[in-house]
Amino acid sequence: MAISRWQPIDSELRPFITGNWRPLTRMMEEFLNHAHPSEMTVWGPNVDIVENADGFEIHAELPGVKQDEVKITLHDNVLTLSGEKKQEITEDKDNVLRIERSYGRFERSFSLPTTVKSDAVHAVYEDGVLKITLPKAEAAKARQIQIEARK
Repeated sequence: MAISRWQPIDSELRPFITGNWRPLTRMMEEFLNHAHPSEMTVWGPNVDIVENADGFEIHAELPGVKQDEVKITLHDNVLTLSGEKKQEITEDKDNVLRIERSYGRFERSFSLPTTVKSDAVHAVYEDGVLKITLPKAEAAKARQIQIEARK
C-alpha cells in the first residue's frame, strides 16, 4: 500500500521565514495571533492501517461525525474518505471561552495495491470509528507450501 509521508506546512515555509524574510515572518506572526483558532486548523481523521493474511484494515477516528456525513469512494485503486464534522456551538449565542476541537470538511486518500478485491470492500461505523476491510485477492494471499518427502 503506498502511503506518503505527512509534512507540516511550516517545513515548506521554513525558507521564507528565516534570513532576509524577517518582515514576512513578523507579518505572519501578527496574522496568526489574531486569527480565530478554527480558521487556522485543518483536520483529517487519524487512521491505523493494518495488513494481515486475508487483507488490509483501515481504522479511521471520526468522533462527532455522523455516519451519513461520511463518504467512501474507490476509484482506480484509490480509496477516499471524505465528509464534514460540524461545529456544535456557535459563538453568537454561547459564551465560548475556548475552541480547541477541529471542525470542517476532511478528505483522506489511500493508494491500494492491485491485489485488493475492490468489489468486496466492507465498512462498519461504530462509536466514532470507521473500520474498512479490504480483502486480498486469492493470488495475493500467503500460501503454505507442503514439503515433499523423498526417499
